[in-house]
Amino acid sequence: MNISEFDYDLPEELIAQSPLPQRDASRMLVVDRETKTWTDSVFLAFPEYLRRDDVVVFNNSLVIPARLVGRRLETGGKVEVFLVRELENGNWESLVRPGSRLRSGDRVSFGENRLFAEIMDGPGQELRKVRFYGDGPFEELLSEVGSTPLPPYIKRPDGVSEQDRERYQTIYAKNRGAIAAPTAGLHFSESAFEKIRERAQVAEVTLHVGYGTFEPVRVEDIGQHSVSAEVCEISTEAADVINNAHSKAGKIFAVGTTTVRCLESSVSSMDQIESGKRCASLTITPGYGFKITDALLTNFHLPKSSLLLLVSAFAGRELVLDAYRHAVKSGYRFYSYGDCMLIL
Repeated sequence: MNISEFDYDLPEELIAQSPLPQRDASRMLVVDRETKTWTDSVFLAFPEYLRRDDVVVFNNSLVIPARLVGRRLETGGKVEVFLVRELENGNWESLVRPGSRLRSGDRVSFGENRLFAEIMDGPGQELRKVRFYGDGPFEELLSEVGSTPLPPYIKRPDGVSEQDRERYQTIYAKNRGAIAAPTAGLHFSESAFEKIRERAQVAEVTLHVGYGTFEPVRVEDIGQHSVSAEVCEISTEAADVINNAHSKAGKIFAVGTTTVRCLESSVSSMDQIESGKRCASLTITPGYGFKITDALLTNFHLPKSSLLLLVSAFAGRELVLDAYRHAVKSGYRFYSYGDCMLIL
């Protein structure tokens, strides 16, 4: 299949620029894969679709302040560094702008010389190797000078707001390492979370959202596309809860595409979730046979993106795109701060 087959028209005004006043106030489009129909609903109705033997699985990865803006020591020019993946000895694979002007050995200062970065390789690669150093632990310095890594389609003329720092993070985030939020989880308030616990079981996994999640699809043939690996981990306790429900014909509800990737990357040959830490290198495109995921709560995704490919693999390309067109016509809010879709 060609990536152009996963395109749709979206008016710019439907791209949500800010979160709603209440986390759980979003609309929810409920899509039924069996009947190939959809229903307009609200997120607060989500618990109604759960039964006691079901499990709702959350990705508890916590977003780090991965965007850094500083000045080049040699010239004073502005430099933006976006952390992508931690390497060894304090080095990070990073997106650097303007990457073509910075050469190996060039240095950048952040936050009144609180943190420094040295470029470790030459221009040419999209992702650059950067070494960080400063007077103190890197995580503490990063918290001081870094900012919330909002997606580029969210425009903030005055920079990231205090509201963003709190709302671009799930209420259950606990394990540091993501460079983007698992956005399907942004809808959950404390009260909504408790209502789910009253209706079904819950389990947490960790997949640190990395560059692979939002890296553009650069090939025409989707069969040639490969999503970069991301670190994921499932505890023994969580694996037991999921496997027990699966054996009793309970449904596994995945909150977000990153949770799906973590789960499907951790399935054994016996269709059981294996606990432990691993690299999730699975690329899910139409034709993939899902082994453990029965239902998916997800936000609306960018045209021609790997996330839209995953959702289309789960529900079928035509059904997904028809539902998206309905969402556009009905004025749903799109992307990270937008509304959600429940696929049954």
